[in-house]
Amino acid sequence: MIRLLKEALGEGISAKYVLFDSWFSNPRQLLDILGLKLHAIAMIKRSAKCYYEFEGKRMTVKQIFAACKKRRGRSKYLLSVPVKIHVKQEDVSEETAMSKIVCVRNRHNRKDWITLISTDVNLSEEEIIRLYGRRWDIEVFFKTCKNYLHLRSYHGLSYDTLTAHVVFVFTRYMLLSVAKRNDEDMRTLGELFYMMVEEMSDVTFHKSRKPCEPASKLSFMLQRNKSKPFLQTS
Repeated sequence: MIRLLKEALGEGISAKYVLFDSWFSNPRQLLDILGLKLHAIAMIKRSAKCYYEFEGKRMTVKQIFAACKKRRGRSKYLLSVPVKIHVKQEDVSEETAMSKIVCVRNRHNRKDWITLISTDVNLSEEEIIRLYGRRWDIEVFFKTCKNYLHLRSYHGLSYDTLTAHVVFVFTRYMLLSVAKRNDEDMRTLGELFYMMVEEMSDVTFHKSRKPCEPASKLSFMLQRNKSKPFLQTS
């Protein structure tokens, strides 16, 4: 993943946060992303092998969750604590960074909980949850590609051919999405819709009275003339 991020940054693609699930999340990965001057927001595993420093002690996620008081009521999250991540270097020194752990209820199982981590400690808990939720559109996209476009049916070992296969599958997805949009959605596209709206805009009450103004002025003048007596000449 770090290689792909470096390639993207090298092509001029800018970003502030990197979102990923628990498959890629580990302290080493988080620190490598910070080294690219990016922040990470990810789901982390409740593993007994990953430790985080909390209140001066090395603890697992489960131990941190058990040691802290949970929020009650309809709060969007159960727990939020600052932690420090550690990674040992080859020269026996340690690389560290501050992070924030946020525990959220599992919406599919209210008795269960999931853990998110953010290397940007200035973000609020609500913003961390909102940003991580953006991954859902990506998950739907990949599920569609895997189920209907055979994304996982390729068994090559070359990185370049694998990348080419993914590009072809994604291009096919975009073409089919456009075709479905044109066939099933009756809405117009782009600027044409707004141009038609302007052409067919409703006539306002103020505008509807304008053609009647000359007639109303004429009737008023006639009524005023009727009230005056005719001049009599001797």
